[in-house]
Amino acid sequence: MNTAQGDSSRDCSVDRESNMIRFERHLDAAPAQVFEAWTQPEQLACWWDPAGEPLAACEIDLRVGGSFRFVSRGAPEMPFSGVYREVTAPKRLVFEAMGATGRVTLEAVAGGTHMIVEILCPSKDHLEQFVKMGVHKGTSQTLDNLVRYAGEAVSSVG
Repeated sequence: MNTAQGDSSRDCSVDRESNMIRFERHLDAAPAQVFEAWTQPEQLACWWDPAGEPLAACEIDLRVGGSFRFVSRGAPEMPFSGVYREVTAPKRLVFEAMGATGRVTLEAVAGGTHMIVEILCPSKDHLEQFVKMGVHKGTSQTLDNLVRYAGEAVSSVG
C-alpha cells in the first residue's frame, strides 16, 4: 500500500492490491449534518469543487437508482455524474461514477464524525489511470473543503 499524507486531518492511501483509493477525515459536525452536506444540492455546491469555487450546477436525485450531476465553473465541459447505489442516512452513501464505485461512511465519534471515503476501481489499469489523472489529489482537496465547510456550518449555528 502506498500512502500519501499531509497533516493529521488529511489521510489518503492508494492500495494497489485492492485497486482502491481511501481517504479518512474528522469533521467537527454530527453525521446527520455531514450526510446533508453530501446530499443537499445547495450545500454540496458550496464545497465540491477542488478549487473551492461554488459549482455552476448541482443536481441530485437522492434515491437508489437516482442520478447526480455536478458541474464546476472551471471545467463545465466535464461534469461529474453518476448513480446512487445505496442511500442510508446518516451513515452511508454508495455511488457509481467514472467507471468506479464510491463509498462514503460516516461514524459518530466524540466531537464530530469520522468519515471514510473509498474509490474502488474495477482493475489495476483503471486505478493507475485515476492516479495519473490526479483523482486522489483532487478528491483530497475536495474533502478538505468539506471539512472546512462542516466546521463553518457548525460554528455559525453554535
